[in-house]
Amino acid sequence: MGIVGEDVERVRSATDIVQLVSQKVALRRVGARWVGLCPFHTEKTGSFNVNAELGRYYCFGCTARGDAISFLRETEHLDFRSAVEALAAAAGVTLRYDGGDPLAGPARKHATELGDALARAVAWYHERLMRGADAKSARKYLRSRGYDAETVKHFSLGWAPEGWDTLVREAGVPLDQLSEVGLAFRNRAGRWNDSFRERVLFPIYDAAGHAVGLGGRVLPGGPGPKYKNTQATPLYDKSRVLYGLNWAKAAIVERGQVVVCEGYTDVIGLHRAGVTEAVATCGTALAEGHVKLLVGFSRRIVLAYDADSAGQGAAERFYDWERRFGADIFVVALPAGADPADVAQSDPALLSKAVAEATPYLGFRLRRLFEAGDLRNPEGRAKLAEAAVGMVAEHPDELVRDQYLMQVADRCRLSVERLRVLARGERLGAGAGHTKRTLEQTRSSGEPRRPPAAGHRPRVPPPEMEVLRLALHHPDQVADFLDARLFGSELGRTAYEQLASAVTLHDAIEGASAEVANLLSQLAVEDSGLGPHDVLRRLIDGATVRALADIQRQARTSGELTLSALSAPLQLGLQRLRTIEPGPTAEAELAEVERQLLGLLLSTPFTTA
Repeated sequence: MGIVGEDVERVRSATDIVQLVSQKVALRRVGARWVGLCPFHTEKTGSFNVNAELGRYYCFGCTARGDAISFLRETEHLDFRSAVEALAAAAGVTLRYDGGDPLAGPARKHATELGDALARAVAWYHERLMRGADAKSARKYLRSRGYDAETVKHFSLGWAPEGWDTLVREAGVPLDQLSEVGLAFRNRAGRWNDSFRERVLFPIYDAAGHAVGLGGRVLPGGPGPKYKNTQATPLYDKSRVLYGLNWAKAAIVERGQVVVCEGYTDVIGLHRAGVTEAVATCGTALAEGHVKLLVGFSRRIVLAYDADSAGQGAAERFYDWERRFGADIFVVALPAGADPADVAQSDPALLSKAVAEATPYLGFRLRRLFEAGDLRNPEGRAKLAEAAVGMVAEHPDELVRDQYLMQVADRCRLSVERLRVLARGERLGAGAGHTKRTLEQTRSSGEPRRPPAAGHRPRVPPPEMEVLRLALHHPDQVADFLDARLFGSELGRTAYEQLASAVTLHDAIEGASAEVANLLSQLAVEDSGLGPHDVLRRLIDGATVRALADIQRQARTSGELTLSALSAPLQLGLQRLRTIEPGPTAEAELAEVERQLLGLLLSTPFTTA
């Protein structure tokens, strides 16, 4: 289900991009542009430019570019739809949804209603924890864990009271909505009951900060399992949601890594220890949906739990994710039997240090293997070497395997050549299920696409740059005089064709190659200092010179006199074009000569190159 394209364009048009960017960047006006320090890279001299009329931004330092939607996505780390919906709400634009489903609009409205119902329940639970007499034991427990009022408020913690139907009776939320979001159910007698009772509650939010579910922890000695999570609902899919991502996303991007742990209290403990890039899976192992979500923020994924707890087959999954999604998976070495929440409470500095010293997944597994083994005698070293070679053989990258085999050989006092032979046997035997991939294949599928180099200036002649700039900012002034054959450079010609064939500037940029998109994005934030006929004069002059040279070349090759005859009117027109004195009074004469030359050029067989 997507947003109707017309409505997306209405949102772009209705959004004041200068006002939006000014929430993050101090802008000053320079001519028709607004300039400031780029929010996407560190700089001392402002190279970040915004064009209010076209609704575009471009940084000449790091080549970041886009419109209001992409700016909100990049700075708030939202998906496309969430960004459009946020801007639409701010601009008062009503959105429609498509996807071939006539119920898409009502379905979206219903989802919004469910989200509002869940948010109201979260607020009710939080208020109960903060002020309810029956929450005294919960408040005492949280204080014993080191949670102060600020922590409780920041994470919107709540309390589900003991009564069977307290939420149902007191929250004032429609019962059918409470049921759909997993907070209420009908018992065998047909009476409504609360789903959570006698539990400290941890609201779960999506990346945009919308409540989607709840996790509940029973107090020590309380009834039932230790943890209980919301079941799957229209809002909540535990394989695609990460607890704490709404709070952690900015730190993840800033620090270039995400720390993944197993529980809600682990996340809170890591945040309190200064590791604010921490998130947690919600009662499930790390899944592909989680990895797809995370690599949009950072490709370095640090696991803050024992690698063995990921379960059987974890190595194959991790290496597959590293290959397909370009992820780099590291593991934190925690004290035996401790989880991040425990270490955060007893020694937060140790926890922060352990995260900083996280090691690659395979290196972590090998270290644990050697820590548990015996290197003091030949038998022990042989057993460890055999087990280590089996681990190393699972890795798909040949060069990585060889690096680790050399380490194993050193520790076990064995020949690395012997271990290489063993590793090849492992991959052909027990490791046959792993596809052998070269380093080049791994890199080509895993590395993110990089933007053009900072400071990159397109290879386009100045007259073509000027006329493209005019075509972007004042298309009505030059549209009647332009044709692709007037452009001598391939990049300039392609950029013009992309502009001419697109309905909007956004469509032109989105549908272009990286180089053309970069050129158009630059031009969109640059001022045009020359009048249209001054610019057109230079463009048509250059095209005429190329046409004359091409006609003469063809005439020499073919011997056809008719080709030479074509050059006379072009030469005459070029002479007239060059002798007209520039100025306001000459514009009409210039326009007439330009039209005549344009007609001659478009009827003359010449190449643009």
